[in-house]
Amino acid sequence: MRTWREARTFPLAVQLLLVNQLGVNTGFYLLIPYLATHLGENLGLSAAVVGVVLGVRNLSQQGLFLIGGSASDRLGARGVIIAGCALRTVGFALFAFGDDLTVLLAASVLSGLAGALFNPAVRAYLSQEAGEREAEAFALFNVFATTGALIGPLLGSALLLVDFRASALTAAAIFAVLTVAQALVLPARAVRPNRSTLRADWREVLGNRAFLWFALAMVGLFTLESQLYLLLPDGARHATGWDGAAGLVFVVGTVTNIALQLRVTRALKSRGNRARWITTGLTLMALAFLPPAVVAGGSDGPAGPADAVLRALPVLLGALLLHLGVMVAQPFVMELVPRFGRAELTGTYFGVFYMVSGVAAAVGNAFVGWVMDLGDRGGAGWLPWVGCALVGGASALGVAWLHRLGSLPAPAKPAVATAV
Repeated sequence: MRTWREARTFPLAVQLLLVNQLGVNTGFYLLIPYLATHLGENLGLSAAVVGVVLGVRNLSQQGLFLIGGSASDRLGARGVIIAGCALRTVGFALFAFGDDLTVLLAASVLSGLAGALFNPAVRAYLSQEAGEREAEAFALFNVFATTGALIGPLLGSALLLVDFRASALTAAAIFAVLTVAQALVLPARAVRPNRSTLRADWREVLGNRAFLWFALAMVGLFTLESQLYLLLPDGARHATGWDGAAGLVFVVGTVTNIALQLRVTRALKSRGNRARWITTGLTLMALAFLPPAVVAGGSDGPAGPADAVLRALPVLLGALLLHLGVMVAQPFVMELVPRFGRAELTGTYFGVFYMVSGVAAAVGNAFVGWVMDLGDRGGAGWLPWVGCALVGGASALGVAWLHRLGSLPAPAKPAVATAV
């Protein structure tokens, strides 16, 4: 309740964007985690074809973030957000009714394109509507997003007791409601004229070496955060011998996020520079993978319930530290991204940033999966955990190095702050 009271102190547009992100993550995680099983078991597609369908969705989203960001700058974030949610409504509805490969591929493309449109646009709109309270707005954004990421799989599991079509149609209905709400409530804002060409805008952003180095340094943030859905749940299952233990990872994160995110951001906002807290957050994320390494790799399951609880504690401690690290770093990362360039290119900067981070998360997950297999074959279950710790440490050092060089922008709001 306190989180909602804090959210209501922001302008109506920010409140709607927070609720929007809750709905976006609920609808996404209600469907996507179960899509591969549906394609393989219900429709009987081969593993190769399932990989193609899922890969097309990822490629459509990650590869088109730049287009979505630029559209936000030139056409206005409001229209791009609405269009993105409408496209995802259609895409998810097609998953409910499609059993032909052509329809499934169309659904994947539309769903991915939708994310490429509204993800950078939402962050650009939020950045410019929040004013001086930008870090706090992104902190709340993180709370609503994390809550949706917990509700979605739980609701999806319940709906699968009916069938996959019920899950897909429910997800589509959530995005349809969001589309209508944004069209009716989200305020329209004048778009600041941009006299440069689209190619010149892209050249300007991609030529900003300080920004690109920062985006690359954030590879660790997104790679390690994605382990909440891969390595940590797998570690919880192996440590306890109970498949349901994976859910505890999400519960720990959600409760911690709701209870502490806004307090942490407010406490740190006025103490020290942003680079210090981003580095601290990345360091916490790196350290999060060391406790689970202690119980990783054992071939024998727990000796009993008491042993299972003891073996679960290091994994849950790791999940807690990982969420704390994200809570410390992420709001300040989001605050800095648009500071690297002109206010007119806020969406483009977010688009490029998420394009880099999306590719990083995909490559990072592939790398972690490969190291997990390598560790299993060699009896070194600790290997992926230590590898993730090294990735986080490298990112922390990268941010510290950029700060030392004076390459990071100040967090103060630019003098020109025209909303899109």
